[in-house]
Amino acid sequence: MAQAIRVHMTGGPEVLQLEDVMVGGPGPGQARIRQIAVGLNFADTYFRSGLYPMALPAGMGVEASGVVEAVGEGVKNIAPGDRVTYTGFLNTLGAYSTERVMPAAPLIKLPPEISCEKAAAMTMRGLTSAYLLRRILPLQAGDAILLHAAAGGVGLIVSQWAKILGLTVIGTVSTEAKAEIARAHGCDHVILYGREEVAKRVRELTDGTGVSVVYDSVGKDTFASSLDSLKRRGLLVCVGTASGPIPPIDAMQLALKGSLFVTRPALADYIADPAEKTALAAELFGHVAAGRIRIEINQRYRLQDAAQAHRDLESRKTTGSSIFVI
Repeated sequence: MAQAIRVHMTGGPEVLQLEDVMVGGPGPGQARIRQIAVGLNFADTYFRSGLYPMALPAGMGVEASGVVEAVGEGVKNIAPGDRVTYTGFLNTLGAYSTERVMPAAPLIKLPPEISCEKAAAMTMRGLTSAYLLRRILPLQAGDAILLHAAAGGVGLIVSQWAKILGLTVIGTVSTEAKAEIARAHGCDHVILYGREEVAKRVRELTDGTGVSVVYDSVGKDTFASSLDSLKRRGLLVCVGTASGPIPPIDAMQLALKGSLFVTRPALADYIADPAEKTALAAELFGHVAAGRIRIEINQRYRLQDAAQAHRDLESRKTTGSSIFVI
């Protein structure tokens, strides 16, 4: 009998329930996966709380890795015995499980150099980092970026990748301990929330110019300072809402602050095309396999401890990546 974390109502971490589940064989276009590690992502809390709508009851989690046990009719991209990883959105919901049947299309074969634990810790964060740096805006060596939550899972990967590209990285964190982690992973300058005025400090570090791009995964609490940190015609990338939704955007303020741009991208739209997903994954895996990007798994949980894992994540106790080990 397989086990899975399921929710029957939205709410706090207490709604996460470990249940025995039956897992049948794969149908057309599907695969049965024996899971080895499962990723913990902030998006999981959005599904659990109801911020992201889903039909109930439902499974939880959108990222995991494991071994293909069987495939259904018409599946060509993977075969039994393949080690795979996946991430997505509604089409991969239900990752908090020991075994599952799911669509085969999101599955990505793992190269020998990437372990399943490392894959579960990096697939969503790594592909997010890939499209942020390689697809949204052409960046040139010497450009400066501001990266909120620089000691988080995405932050650590973006920082390292940005240094490969020759960028100057200004990171924001909440504690001195996180500041040390951010510096160790490529941040040239670190700003502590609450102790320094972010936009003022950014201007000081850029000789008054501001940064080309702000990557903001915090949302409500940092939105205003993110806009004020941009140079003329700079881009604010709203990639998360850890502190709450961003406020309504006043288009005239974008003009007054320097003809600024704002975007709210979603990973699903950057990996919807199989060829683009393959290209982004190959670049990511190449950097990790070569040691140019280190994946830090700083928290490991058991599946039955999902509620505590969500509490730790939402209280900002975690750094780097967190996984469930099956």
